[in-house]
Amino acid sequence: MPPTTVVLTAPELGTVIRPIHTYSDEQAAQIEALRKYAHSLLLPASDPYYKWELRWLCKPDTIPRYMRAAKWKMHDAEKRIKSTMEWRRGFKPDLIPPDEVKIECETGKILLTGFDKDGRPIIYMRPGRENTETSPRQLRHLVWWLERAKDMMPPGQESLVIIVDYKTTTLRTNPSISVASKVLTILQQHYVETLGRAIVTNLPLLLSFFYKGIAPFLDPVTRDKMRFNPDLFELVPQSQLDADFGGDYEFDFEFETYWKQIVEHCSIAPDGTRLPDYFDGPMPAVNDGVSVEEKVACDDGERAEGVVVRG
Repeated sequence: MPPTTVVLTAPELGTVIRPIHTYSDEQAAQIEALRKYAHSLLLPASDPYYKWELRWLCKPDTIPRYMRAAKWKMHDAEKRIKSTMEWRRGFKPDLIPPDEVKIECETGKILLTGFDKDGRPIIYMRPGRENTETSPRQLRHLVWWLERAKDMMPPGQESLVIIVDYKTTTLRTNPSISVASKVLTILQQHYVETLGRAIVTNLPLLLSFFYKGIAPFLDPVTRDKMRFNPDLFELVPQSQLDADFGGDYEFDFEFETYWKQIVEHCSIAPDGTRLPDYFDGPMPAVNDGVSVEEKVACDDGERAEGVVVRG
């Protein structure tokens, strides 16, 4: 495959989206109960963030993910989703203006392109390309990419893949354990059941202490999803795997071209909102706490098994 600057925004044709989650009648009832609880916490309709909070709540995967993460314990699920709603109101992850984090992307230290064999979008992280000093903006940059990966998930897919490449990383460019713990907190507490796989490659012995340092911050579920130097061909189609890892996809990173493609594909407006006619959340009319539009949007959570990517 010749070098290209084109971002891969869809899985390989014929990809079967996995896993597809199905629920018993009892589990479906628990999901509905959690949905009603979460809607009872909604901001007032007059709040500027209301429609974005409602948009997130009514995405088909949101409520089920929190029930699964809580292992179907309602009290824990309520506690988790309330915590995330409070975090989102302050952080506003879905409204980060592109220009706020653009400088963080100039070296391609985090890239979103391609999909694994189950249709999960791939985020490549290359700590060796670090170009800025530690700051809250680095966290917002990472969250911006988590949101873009969710934008690019094909119907039926709820998780993503992170591939961390330490090939050119040094002690200076590697993130501190403090920063890593904050990243893990956001990922594990506010993007529950979103990490499908975490792959670490080319980890030098010199940096092995880093993973020992963050081990206390890894919950068992995240730890089980981590793989060190696996055979990537078993996980990612060669046509979708970056050539740096032996794949056929020879991606030529040109910052401005890449950034423009991502922003346009995800329809991100300069202020972080969505371009006209893109907004996919329900209308903000409310009736007894749950609007008709909310019910319609949330009913979309029932999905058929075996979603296939077709041309």
